[in-house]
Amino acid sequence: MTQMIDNAEEGNDRPLQDGAQPDRISLLAMIERTGKDAGFFRALGNRHWAFFSDNGPVLLVTFETVVGIRHRTGGLPMGYALARDRGWSALCLIADGQTWYRDPAVYSFFDGLVDTAFFEGFDRVVFYGAGMGAYAACAFAVAAPGATVLALAPVATLDPALTGWDKRHARLRRLTFTDRYGYAPDMTEGAGDVFVVFDPTEPLDAMHAALFARPHVTALRARRIGPQVELALEGMQLLTPLITAACEGSLDAPLFHRLFRKRHSHGPYLDRLMDQLEKTGHRHLAARAARNGAMPVQSILFHQRLTDLTVDDGPLPPGGNIGTP
Repeated sequence: MTQMIDNAEEGNDRPLQDGAQPDRISLLAMIERTGKDAGFFRALGNRHWAFFSDNGPVLLVTFETVVGIRHRTGGLPMGYALARDRGWSALCLIADGQTWYRDPAVYSFFDGLVDTAFFEGFDRVVFYGAGMGAYAACAFAVAAPGATVLALAPVATLDPALTGWDKRHARLRRLTFTDRYGYAPDMTEGAGDVFVVFDPTEPLDAMHAALFARPHVTALRARRIGPQVELALEGMQLLTPLITAACEGSLDAPLFHRLFRKRHSHGPYLDRLMDQLEKTGHRHLAARAARNGAMPVQSILFHQRLTDLTVDDGPLPPGGNIGTP
């Protein structure tokens, strides 16, 4: 028998074989021990846990999954590891599969934090998540008025009455998104700054991002990085600087765009950019993208692609980084 553990980032179920089950149990046991020493660790129903470490006046709230944590070095929540190294407190909501955190036990947990004025004990509160976690970061931010939210490719809702055009999660429409903490864009109304990072060339992500349009929401368009925004930002070594800036109160659009210049030497980004440029007939621009990839990392593949692109078109004229089409 296998137990199905959903990979929220990829949108697919991943079978967890019986032989791997002890690893999962050991992982949760380790997180529980760490949480009890640092603050608390609580089960919220059957598929969610809350991990808290009390370490400073800044609180980073993250929404993560069992699968995601298992794939990280050290086997601890990303938010806790980041906060621990910077003297921040951390609250991590952990989901077992694609629950989208739609569970009355999770609602009750946040209700309790509101009733005890938990968030008021911190100088700054930042909610962070990606994909399913981004939805939750926006939806539960209502519990901490004034909090900053950093959401990577958030989904507004899976309610088919509102987003029936998004077929990616059709089988999850059995979940209820019309009760408490439901429609994520509305739940951000009491937040401070909300930053929504998405790739505008991904139509469905762009459509969800448009539903978040509010005066307090800053849309950060990360063109050509694909649907796996968190993975791409990690590959560019930008995820930690962005979360750090949010926790320090310095994140804004100009900072994001300065940091995002790193894409010009990021292989997966350049691959997508070159494909698009070749399809639209801009071979010289594609060759410049190949040169950007070949020079800093000495990639054989980029050198070969640069040769292929210039062999028929002549030498590449001088020039710096190309603009983003």
